[in-house]
Amino acid sequence: MTGVDLTEIDGIDTSSVLKIIVEIGLDMSRWKSAKHFASWLGLCPGTKVSGGKVLSGRSKQVANRAAATLRMAAFTLFNSKTALGVYLRRQRYCLGAPKAITATAHKLARLVYALLKYGTAYVDAGQDYYEERYRSRVVQNLKRKAQKFGYQLIDIANTQLQTATTKNQQLSVKLLGRLFLTRF
Repeated sequence: MTGVDLTEIDGIDTSSVLKIIVEIGLDMSRWKSAKHFASWLGLCPGTKVSGGKVLSGRSKQVANRAAATLRMAAFTLFNSKTALGVYLRRQRYCLGAPKAITATAHKLARLVYALLKYGTAYVDAGQDYYEERYRSRVVQNLKRKAQKFGYQLIDIANTQLQTATTKNQQLSVKLLGRLFLTRF
């Protein structure tokens, strides 16, 4: 029918696929990009600004069955051991559950758009890959902030710090798997 299997996306089952296809159709040329598609679904944050002051960032309310289906699919990912499940849990920690569900539904909408428009297959990278990418981003940001304040962040995952001299003391410290902050 579409040439791609949308049920490969985590959280989306056959009834969800049918609801989405019935609502949006198979022709993705109606939207310029995935961002336009997500906005049409009402899954993008609002941008009400007046005089340089942000008045509201709330998503617009739309009566769209596809958006409701994507929100329900996102809700099912709370206990999932996939990259989308990790994304939802991280967003829930930062934003709260309702906004996290909308953000994950937005991500699902972009995936559906890409699969239907370009005919590519969905490949889940997995929970471990997502968490490793997140950790590397956090470490990179910490290194940048430390350097900004005149410190150096050293990764000592596989090395040992033999001796450190501070005033008249010698400390023998063995640190494994941690980051060490030094002044340079």
